Amino acid sequence: MASQPPQNQSDGRMVPPLNGLQHFTPPSARELRAQAVQRLQAGLFGIALIVLIVALANIINDRARQSDAASPGGAEASASATGEAKTDPLADAGVVPASTPEKPASPAPSGNPHN
Repeated sequence: MASQPPQNQSDGRMVPPLNGLQHFTPPSARELRAQAVQRLQAGLFGIALIVLIVALANIINDRARQSDAASPGGAEASASATGEAKTDPLADAGVVPASTPEKPASPAPSGNPHN
């Protein structure tokens, strides 16, 4: 890995491989500390963001429960008080069969017609 394959120069000559050692300089204590501080900041920011999202979801959930409790009888009573039956939007669109059978619009005439 210390040597690289020869590469073409712009004039077509081959570049000889590197013969000398390539030295690795380890990061200094200051660089290591800076990396550790950066990782710590990113982790703390992520945890704080998650806590804020959970707190916001909790506040929204509490407000929804309070509004349901404040209405008389809850959400079910308000829907039945207005006379609206619970309908399935997929059944209304005809995607799935209806849960309650529909009544025929007009019964078929029976018997003999008068001539």
